Amino acid sequence: MEHLTTLDDWLAYCERLHPKNIDMGLERVRAVAERMGLKFECPIITVAGTNGKGSTCAMLEAILMESGYRTGVYTSPHLVHFEERCRVRGDIVGAAELVAEFGRVENARRQNDEEISLTYFEFTTLAILQLLAHAKLDVVILEVGLGGRLDAVNILDADCAVITSIDLDHMELLGKDRESIGFEKAGIMRAGRPVVVSDPVPPQSVIDHAAALGADLWRFGHDFNFSGDKLQWNWAGRGRRYAGLAYPALRGANQLVNAAGVLAALAALRDRLPVTAQSVRNGLSMVELPGRFQIVPGQPALVLDVAHNPHAVAALSENLDAMGFYPCTHAVFGAMADKDVGPMLKRIGPLVDQWYFTDLPTPRAATGEGLRLLWQAGNTRADASAQAYASPEAALQAAVKAANPTDRIVVFGSFHTVGGILKDGVPRLSAPHFSA
Repeated sequence: MEHLTTLDDWLAYCERLHPKNIDMGLERVRAVAERMGLKFECPIITVAGTNGKGSTCAMLEAILMESGYRTGVYTSPHLVHFEERCRVRGDIVGAAELVAEFGRVENARRQNDEEISLTYFEFTTLAILQLLAHAKLDVVILEVGLGGRLDAVNILDADCAVITSIDLDHMELLGKDRESIGFEKAGIMRAGRPVVVSDPVPPQSVIDHAAALGADLWRFGHDFNFSGDKLQWNWAGRGRRYAGLAYPALRGANQLVNAAGVLAALAALRDRLPVTAQSVRNGLSMVELPGRFQIVPGQPALVLDVAHNPHAVAALSENLDAMGFYPCTHAVFGAMADKDVGPMLKRIGPLVDQWYFTDLPTPRAATGEGLRLLWQAGNTRADASAQAYASPEAALQAAVKAANPTDRIVVFGSFHTVGGILKDGVPRLSAPHFSA
């Protein structure tokens, strides 16, 4: 292992360890965790769902930090740098800290000459969990990577589980309908412990699993709810109310549903992690999360969003509608080959005038030209156009060149699409050739 000295070395090594990118099951990862003696002394919150997981984790973190708690957060995937997956007390961890933990995982994996094979995600998850376990934290917030029941994060027993919106995604692994997918998400529940379901219309499988298990179900519209007007919103749940709240700093109408689930989780844990109303207000007003309906000031307007399934693209479309009138909307889009792209293009298509489809730097991705042909096959607008590009950066440059100052550019799709734009920092659009 002497040649594995940098984080990049370790990540490349992890990619070669297991014959499958995704291998659902907990036996192998649990066995290595036991060898490592992995355990947490603080409350654990796990967050599963199809969309809204990252936003939910970020809001939980912001409010708990405002309350003075030492927080740890694990999310995936990352936008630009792997280290983004782990934050301790609000700060992204350093590569050197992760390298030490990767070595510990490797030693445990090979213990007593009994080697256990781990996927990239399992190996890196164990390294980050071990880092968090040693960080002297008051609370740990863990985003489930895929599904729930068989995800590596689920080797831990959460003190509170949160299940956000559930929709069709990763159907080849999780099931062909919302009921099947809901059952997989429900696997993060624990008997007698709170589970917050913030999906307004959850699959019946989620409700049934909570009842069969004896989990303490907090259900949107039954155990908690919100109301509001254009200026402020209110939340009410079991034995607690918040009135006159400012809207979350994360933009988009869907963020209120996520925020309502966050407040329910904090209410469920108030005996162990009490928070003040002022911490709630401050946390929601200051929370940040790149790539979630992120509007970048400048001309033309730039919107970045990691919407990469039909449900998320529907939410993005509603948020774009609410922005008001733009003479022309340009869209940069790239996606994985296994995504259900047709419904996404159909939903957002009426809002987009010019398309810039892009290749992505991973063999799992659809090609820009393949996406363009798919769009062309379903396009019904004579006034819309599309081209394909080799990278998100090249696609954005073409969009900027074609756009007028009053136009809007939307970059959405895979994390690789938005990450390709953010890798050199947040772009500020102000093309000099627009000047009079």
